[in-house]
Amino acid sequence: MARIKPQALLTQSKKKKGPTRISVTTILFCSLIVLSILLSLITTYKHWSQRSRGQTGTGLSNFENVDEIADSKKYDLPGYAVLNTSKGNITIELFKDGSPEIVDKFLDLCQKGHFKGMPFHHVIKNYVILGGHSQDSGGIEDWTSKRKFHRRLPTSPKHEAFMLGATKIKEDSKAFQLFITTAPIPDSNDKLYMFGRVIKGVDGVQEIEEVDTDTHYRPKSPVGIINVILQQEI
Repeated sequence: MARIKPQALLTQSKKKKGPTRISVTTILFCSLIVLSILLSLITTYKHWSQRSRGQTGTGLSNFENVDEIADSKKYDLPGYAVLNTSKGNITIELFKDGSPEIVDKFLDLCQKGHFKGMPFHHVIKNYVILGGHSQDSGGIEDWTSKRKFHRRLPTSPKHEAFMLGATKIKEDSKAFQLFITTAPIPDSNDKLYMFGRVIKGVDGVQEIEEVDTDTHYRPKSPVGIINVILQQEI
């Protein structure tokens, strides 16, 4: 058996103990995997962090979030109504902020065609014109007594002339009585709801006011609303 020289043994030992080389491709592949995992973790963290802040960080409850959605929908509602009457068009600006419930009721009835053919059944000159499908307007005697009483009271800016209003809301849609003031009405009656203002067509209101009436303030010739057109802008 041949003897191995010391120098040969040293060289052979170094070959056995030397580290195994890793290819550049393997290093790049592993780096991409690690980077992908890190990006996934960062994305997940941001998602849950934003969701947590949206629910608790702002201090808003679910009900408040619902209110915000409701407010945004409110401003999507039509802001104007054009009453096409037998005396011309009357454009009304609706008080969506000041009287949201009555405006919602009015818009709902408009979409159902409730006001088509609605007559103005009582006209009190220099005071108010009343319209509705029902003849019960809260009692015309009550309106005339209000007129006498209101003349002795200071007027409210909210209840000035040429305002659109309704009597106290009832479940029955036929009881929804519209009125347009032709003189200031003091803010002294909680049964009257002002929810709009005439911005065009004042002359049409005045023509209705000037129709001939009988002793009970009923127009001698028919006058009323042909239809209502809702508009977002004018």
